[in-house]
Amino acid sequence: MIDFFNNLNPIVQALIATCFTWGITLLGASLVFFFKKVNKNIMDGMLGFAAGVMIAASFWSLLSPAIEMAENLKMISWLVVFVGFFAGGLLLFLGDRIFNHFDNKLSKNNKKDNSSFKRVLMLIFSITLHNIPEGLAVGVAFGSIFYGLEGATVASASILALGIGLQNFPEGTAVSVPLRREGFSRKQAFFWGQLSGIVEPISGVIGALLVLKIRFILPFLLAFAAGAMIYVVVQELIPASQANEKKEKMALFTLIGFSVMMILDVALG
Repeated sequence: MIDFFNNLNPIVQALIATCFTWGITLLGASLVFFFKKVNKNIMDGMLGFAAGVMIAASFWSLLSPAIEMAENLKMISWLVVFVGFFAGGLLLFLGDRIFNHFDNKLSKNNKKDNSSFKRVLMLIFSITLHNIPEGLAVGVAFGSIFYGLEGATVASASILALGIGLQNFPEGTAVSVPLRREGFSRKQAFFWGQLSGIVEPISGVIGALLVLKIRFILPFLLAFAAGAMIYVVVQELIPASQANEKKEKMALFTLIGFSVMMILDVALG
């Protein structure tokens, strides 16, 4: 089964991997059928672990191959990687600012009859915005395997997808369970909870296609994906996990996630 996956076209690999990450979002949203409240320690531990995986993946699976590829293409490697990395983080920063702007306007002009639906849209917009570059990161990681770069392997790309999938689980739950408490039916809450993850297979395929068709933008795209992921880690995952009263243990989960990804990347790279 593993050999079969390894021999697939990178675009197909990216599609399968991002369908997996969407499936984890769907699985997280499905908890609404079983629980009204989910254990916070488990969720925060998963967020901490995913943060560690994504930090390690940002360097070994994305930035390091980006530097190598830029040098091979006779580019100014530090400049290309800086621009890509900063652009990835800046995109999400601007997205958050836009979200907060509209959220504040809605809060001021909120009407009781449609407040729940507006909250749904804002929740989905926020999470979907973060899922687009995450799907892109997986697609770029699989697409870069084609060029045989150091650190760009099926194993490292798959672990990256796993890390993103792990942090998608709480995201699906974070939408569906509160909506259930607000009066939505279980089916409605599940539908909205999983919907944000559907952009990942789309952006994953686009990322792989771009890498394969336009080789010279690969260093930029790899760095872009790394910047977007570091922004998500710093702005969302670590603060959310550290809000737990057992924050020292949550920090250990981050270290464990980083170590697992580092070992796999170095050992299998």
